[in-house]
Amino acid sequence: MVNRKVSLFDKWGATRAVAVLLLAVGVTVTTNLGVQAWAESCAGLDVVVARGTQEAGFLGSIVGDPLYDTLLQALPVSVSPYRVNYTADLLDPASLSRGTQDMTDHVIQQSANCPDQRFILVGYSQGAVVVHGVLGTGIVTTLPGIYPLPGELQWKVAAVLLFGDPLRLIGWSVPGQFAERTADYCAGGDPACGGGTDPTAHANYGWAMWPAAGFAASQV
Repeated sequence: MVNRKVSLFDKWGATRAVAVLLLAVGVTVTTNLGVQAWAESCAGLDVVVARGTQEAGFLGSIVGDPLYDTLLQALPVSVSPYRVNYTADLLDPASLSRGTQDMTDHVIQQSANCPDQRFILVGYSQGAVVVHGVLGTGIVTTLPGIYPLPGELQWKVAAVLLFGDPLRLIGWSVPGQFAERTADYCAGGDPACGGGTDPTAHANYGWAMWPAAGFAASQV
C-alpha cells in the first residue's frame, strides 16, 4: 500500500495502536550473541540496524546480532555494522524521532565518506517503525520530529529487512519505490505484526535469518 491521506482521527488512532502494541510486546532479553566480525569503515555494504524495544545486545540479540553474523556468510561483498543510537524505549516520547535522525544522519555521513557504499536497513519491532520513518512511510512521517532519508540518497538503499513490524498489522507498507527491495517477516502468532495471541512469538525470529540474508544477497 502506498502512502495515503488519513483523517486526523484515524491518523492518531493508528499511531496509538502502534504504541500500545509495542508496549504490550516490548522485550527485554539477557542473551548477547555479539557481533562476530567487523569490516572496514568503507565496506561495500553497511548494515544499519534499529533494535527493538528494550532489546539487549549490540545490534540486538533477537534480530540484529544473529542477522549480521548470517549476512557475513551470505553476502558476496565486505560488510560493516552500525547500531542506531536511540533509546528504543516507548516511555521516551522522542525515541522514534531520535532513531530516524540517527539512521538518516548515518547514511548521509557514510555516503559522503564512502561514495560507493550502499546500505541494508534493518528494523525489528519499534526499530521497524524507525525504518519506516526513514523511508518516508506516510503514517510515520505525520509524527513530530521524523527525519526521512533525502530523495537523492534513496538509491543507495540496497535492501530493507523488517521483523515483527507493527505497521504491517494496520495495513501499511514501505513506499512504492522501496517495495521490491523490502522483505517483511512476521512470526506465526506474533501479536505485534500479525494480530496473533502468543507474545513469545515476537521474540522468535531465528527462522528468518537465512531467508533475510538470502533476500539481501539477491539485491546486491
